[in-house]
Amino acid sequence: MRKILVIAILFCSVHSQAQTVFGYWYGDANVKTSNSTNNYLVELILQPEKSYVKGVLNYYFRDIYRSIEVKGNYNANTRELNLYDIPIVYHASIANLEVDCIMNLRATLRVAQAGSDLVGTFTGLPDYRNTCTPINFNLHFNSDISKKDSVMKAIAEYKESYQVWKPTSVDTVVAFNVNPRKLTNYVTENEFTKRENVVINEIEVDSDTLKVDVYDNGEIDGDIISVFFNKELILNNQKLTHKSIHLTLPIDSLAAYNEISMFAENLGLIPPNTALMVVIDGKTRHEIRVSSNMEKNATIRFKKRAKTQ
Repeated sequence: MRKILVIAILFCSVHSQAQTVFGYWYGDANVKTSNSTNNYLVELILQPEKSYVKGVLNYYFRDIYRSIEVKGNYNANTRELNLYDIPIVYHASIANLEVDCIMNLRATLRVAQAGSDLVGTFTGLPDYRNTCTPINFNLHFNSDISKKDSVMKAIAEYKESYQVWKPTSVDTVVAFNVNPRKLTNYVTENEFTKRENVVINEIEVDSDTLKVDVYDNGEIDGDIISVFFNKELILNNQKLTHKSIHLTLPIDSLAAYNEISMFAENLGLIPPNTALMVVIDGKTRHEIRVSSNMEKNATIRFKKRAKTQ
């Protein structure tokens, strides 16, 4: 009888702990559209108070990091969490990604033997709903990080420049770096010459080196590309995701122009093959949406700006 009582107490304790939203949650969020870069990496640190919930929401979008104080309420009976007035970077922003959607978060706590999840949606406020597409998310509870002292310290020490989350190389939005050296794949190189090269954008640049990040520009649907720089293969048969393929490209200032071409290895589940290319020219940022198919290569042309006397 005594053993049964101890087990019951332990079960109740664990069960009670599992019903709370207190602690550390992490996961991803996806925009509900098929024509945008759609993945946010999210973490949520929450501390319930007597009549409300407060905490810190951190997220990565492309190469932007944001850390935001949040406040709302949690209904333990319905297991529903609501957080209000959260600025989320608009998924289709093009100018330095500085456009915010003001959104509310609504989530339901789901408890299972394998672990707890917060499943829900960021929804734009009425003034933003026509522009800001809902963002679905699924956050997982991490019991190791959810120690009360560390969570309360993170919330107490919060400030905009303070990054509670220190991402590792696995967490960051850069999938890997590519050195611009010539590769050899006779099949791809031969097919590249057969397709039409369509120049979709021409950009004057000042820097001798360009930093280029390539992401999937739609639902992560299995798009695979190869990349040519000045008609030489430098990236072969790489799948696009929400994490960037980072390239550092030297500009040949003696050439009339330099160009980077995206070659579609397939069309993914949602044709055509689409990508977002973010080009950093010194302090200037360009965002170009690129689309290619099995007949055409999308090409961006760069020309070194003449120096003024």
